[in-house]
Amino acid sequence: MTVSAILQVVLITFMVGLAGFCFTLTRRLRKLNDLETGLGGAIAVMASEISRLEKSIILAKSEAMAATRALSEEIERAKEERAFWMLQKKFSESMPARPVKLQRRRRREGVDLDA
Repeated sequence: MTVSAILQVVLITFMVGLAGFCFTLTRRLRKLNDLETGLGGAIAVMASEISRLEKSIILAKSEAMAATRALSEEIERAKEERAFWMLQKKFSESMPARPVKLQRRRRREGVDLDA
């Protein structure tokens, strides 16, 4: 056998091995890209979950913003009310205290107060 023949046998053996490897690789890639059981299905599910989560995040963000606005309005209203009551308190403290006389109610004749 000559060197040329040996190289041709090695080349043919290498080509058969490479063809087997390519066949195996192709079969594995098909299984991997299968939309029901493979990685393709997992990617499709993840993509739909990501879009669902993005919508949920946007909704939660808008609800949080609305709650923040409502809370700030309530806080402002409470501040105004507190200022009003503090002003009332100052006025009541500055006015001289005068005794309040309680008077009994007199019953009018002919008028029934219980009715």
